[in-house]
Amino acid sequence: MAAFGTVFTPEMIISHFHNNSWSQPELVATDSISLHPGAHVLHYSSTCFEGLKAFRHADGGIYVFRMDKNVARLAQSSQLLALPQIDGAMLQQMILDIVKRYAADVPNPPGSMYIRPTHIGTEASIGKAAAPSLESMLYVLLSPVGDYFAGGAKPLRLLLEDSARCAAHMGMVKSGGNYASALQPIMKARAAVQADQVLFCPNGDVQETGAANFLLIDGNEIITKALDSSFLHGVTRDSILTLARDRGMKVSERELTVDELLERAQKPGTEAALSGTAAVLTPVGTLIHAGKEYQVGSGQGGTTTAALRQALNDIQWGKAEDKHGWLVKVC
Repeated sequence: MAAFGTVFTPEMIISHFHNNSWSQPELVATDSISLHPGAHVLHYSSTCFEGLKAFRHADGGIYVFRMDKNVARLAQSSQLLALPQIDGAMLQQMILDIVKRYAADVPNPPGSMYIRPTHIGTEASIGKAAAPSLESMLYVLLSPVGDYFAGGAKPLRLLLEDSARCAAHMGMVKSGGNYASALQPIMKARAAVQADQVLFCPNGDVQETGAANFLLIDGNEIITKALDSSFLHGVTRDSILTLARDRGMKVSERELTVDELLERAQKPGTEAALSGTAAVLTPVGTLIHAGKEYQVGSGQGGTTTAALRQALNDIQWGKAEDKHGWLVKVC
């Protein structure tokens, strides 16, 4: 089976911002785009993107999950990068139109159609290191995907690192540069201690991994960092916390230190997990800090993590009531 995110539909939908207005969205071939070599994005990283999914229900209906939240976050990222303001209504329609066109390609559960809206600065100017791009390109890619963890998600190993994933004022921007800045630490952690990911903890403050939010589950309480500008405000994170509250759990969005994390992690029954669009909710079994390994609870995926993941999947797959109005029907 092809690697996650490497198969694309033959067409995507695109719009260009030029002369202070957006062009009418149009279908184009997915295999290429045209960019001037001096395009702002290639030199000054004026780029942001989103990741969301469409799901096939048992009755054949196709539904997009929490599109409004992703569109709002792309608008926020665009604003913080000083890219042209996106038209949220236009982007939502672009997503619905392209998903409807390729509805037949949406896999059955546990697969889905991964949707990647992308916004990049296209103005040809290498003299704008300290000025925004006045032109841009907005497009929506589709990638039919299977389960991110084929054969089941094994508990992850995380290396705790006393550094930030990215510049603090850029954390809430979903930009390629943030992923690039996290890549070397992740690669080094894999080589040195066989870690799956790095949990970034600048000055002992537990934040996020390279591509997901971090949650600690201690009994009936979920603890996770309170929202600020230093890390990404995950849509899956928000969904999981909402479902936890629905189950009567205590949700504590607050500062979490490395010392408290390691102390709580070793208690029997404690669980930890990463939340994200691709991985949904994935258990963490081991934390690595200062050359020592700490087993989280039993070291295996816990029952609460599994129950919250299943609750989210059941809504996405149409097996449970969508009480929060998260699904939008495409066709």
